[in-house]
Amino acid sequence: MTTIAPADRYAVVGHPIGHSRSPIIHTQFARQTGQNLCYETILAPLDAFKITVDAFRQSGGKGMNITVPFKLEAYSLASSLTERAASAQAVNTFRFEKDGTILGDNTDGAGLVRDIEINLGIPLQNQRLLLLGAGGAAHGVILPLLQKKLARLAIANRTPDKAKQLAQQFTGYGRIDFGDFLDFRGEHFDIVIHATSAGLLNELPSLPAGIFSDVRLAYDMLYRPQLTPFLRSAQNGGAQQVADGTGMLVEQAAESFLLWRGIRPETQEIIRQIRHMQSHVS
Repeated sequence: MTTIAPADRYAVVGHPIGHSRSPIIHTQFARQTGQNLCYETILAPLDAFKITVDAFRQSGGKGMNITVPFKLEAYSLASSLTERAASAQAVNTFRFEKDGTILGDNTDGAGLVRDIEINLGIPLQNQRLLLLGAGGAAHGVILPLLQKKLARLAIANRTPDKAKQLAQQFTGYGRIDFGDFLDFRGEHFDIVIHATSAGLLNELPSLPAGIFSDVRLAYDMLYRPQLTPFLRSAQNGGAQQVADGTGMLVEQAAESFLLWRGIRPETQEIIRQIRHMQSHVS
């Protein structure tokens, strides 16, 4: 008689969580790589993140993804941190170790870099890059970007003091210029990445005229069925190529899968599937 081993359990936790594509992505990864796992969504009460994580771990869970609004709380809860999680001061992935400790990682920046370099075919080395925003989304991507030996990294934010604080946080990794959006009037960049909270409200930061005139890639970390206001503005402003965060979503999930299972899944087909699903969202 053949005994079938129970599937290893993983989950994504957030509030809200019903919109998450993570179960679809990781289920596909598991099928593709022959891994015996199941993946679920967990809606955590806003005041009970730790209780929710402990309950899942004690029930046999092997790891978790963490989404809004718990990434900072996850950073505090982790027993140990990868370098990229420590630099971001935010965690989006837990791996539950056999000794009861929790490894915290942040796969967002690696997902962004892989999407730009592998899927979009644009090497980051020697590129002039402008990052719009200085909040949590920006924190998670700066170290992996700096590690690509950019010609220049600049952070623009509505509140320039926040951009300054973020730049100073990474002084040990490389030079970062900073200012408000209009401080970069008349300057030229190869890549502009949108990571402001304005996008969540379907709004656009006040960007200087002509900022997209020489841009090779305008990238919005959000993923939406239609072009975001940022990407529309970039397209109208002369950007050669525009892309949303669908590829980043799948690639950061692949980084989590690699951390958990020791194998990197292929992502191209799943990115196409998620884009197709998005195109049918009204």
